[in-house]
Amino acid sequence: MPATATGGERQTVEAFLDYLRWAVAGKARGLTEDQARRRLVGSETTLAGVLHHLMLVERNWFQRIVSGRSAAELGLPLDTADDTWAVPDGATLASLTAGYEQECARSREAAARFDLDHAFEHENAGRLSLRWILLHMMEETARHTGHADILREQTDGRTGDQE
Repeated sequence: MPATATGGERQTVEAFLDYLRWAVAGKARGLTEDQARRRLVGSETTLAGVLHHLMLVERNWFQRIVSGRSAAELGLPLDTADDTWAVPDGATLASLTAGYEQECARSREAAARFDLDHAFEHENAGRLSLRWILLHMMEETARHTGHADILREQTDGRTGDQE
C-alpha cells in the first residue's frame, strides 16, 4: 500500500501510481528469462511484454505528450498498440525492469515541472490536464498489474505484492 495516507491530491495520486509501478516491476522479479517470456494466455501478453509495454506507455505520455518530444526521437512504435508488446531481441528481464524503472523516474521528473491543472495537447483526445494523465497512467498500470498478477500466479503460484 502506498505510504501516503493523509497527503494532498497530488501526493496521493503520485504515491498510488508509484506503488503500482513498484508492484508491476515486482511481478517479474525472481523469474527466469524463459518464465518471463512464456505465453500463458491466448494473446501475446507475457510478463516481459507487460514491462516493455508499460515502459513505452510511460515514454509516450510523459516524454512525448508532457515533454513535447517526437515519437520518432523517442523510438516509439506508434503504428499499432500491439507493437508495444513485442519484446526486443536481446532484451533481458534485468534490462526490461531497469528500463521500466528508469522510464518511470523520467516520468516523475517530467510531471514535476507542471501543476495538476496544466493542459497538454493530444492529437486525438484534445487538451488533457496533467491530473488526467496521471490518473490515466494509474488506470493503465493497475490494469496491467492485474494481468501480471495472473501471469505470475500461473508461472509459479506466487500471489500478492510482497517481494
